[in-house]
Amino acid sequence: MRRVASVFGVAFDRLSLYLPIILTGLLALGTYWLVRNAPELIRPRAVAPVSHDPDFFMRNFTVRSFLPDGTLRTEISGREGRHYPDTDTMEVDDVRVRSVSPQGLVTRATANRGLSNGDGSEIQLFDNAVVIRDEGRLPDGKPAPRLEFRGDFLHLFTNEDRVRSHLPVTLIRGGDRFTAESMDYDHRTGVANLRGRVRGQIMPPASTGRR
Repeated sequence: MRRVASVFGVAFDRLSLYLPIILTGLLALGTYWLVRNAPELIRPRAVAPVSHDPDFFMRNFTVRSFLPDGTLRTEISGREGRHYPDTDTMEVDDVRVRSVSPQGLVTRATANRGLSNGDGSEIQLFDNAVVIRDEGRLPDGKPAPRLEFRGDFLHLFTNEDRVRSHLPVTLIRGGDRFTAESMDYDHRTGVANLRGRVRGQIMPPASTGRR
């Protein structure tokens, strides 16, 4: 019995020497098994690029924007409108625009096609574009005659009270008529910068002869 006990004691001593290694191996195998069988984390999905396809349409519509005090700033109407989410722009067929300056001066515009940004502060007019600024006064109080701009392209800035074009335009001011290859008009100063080949026809003021 003592000999058997001695054999078991020696075997137990040897086993105790290797027990930490065995436990470490079993722990490593268990960890590997858990990793292999654990559910995968949800990977973030890549954001799909926004396409240039219209996300909604409007027909025979009118869109209005107002100042913080409730005053009408811009009104855009058209036969059909298409909104593009990637650029936040609205393309309008048979566009009609009416904007009111802080001084109460009304600007009206029409074209075969228009392209407006999200808040209506920039409106590009294409084909048979016409912008009419009603008679009124400049910010400094000086009188401003009725102005009419015509061309294949006009860029209207409603917040800045500007009209620009890099293409030939015709400017009609009262009885005067001017043509130019490009133009930049700023209503705050009342100055129209005509560039390129400029031609003008200035009518003499109406006579006030006495009888």
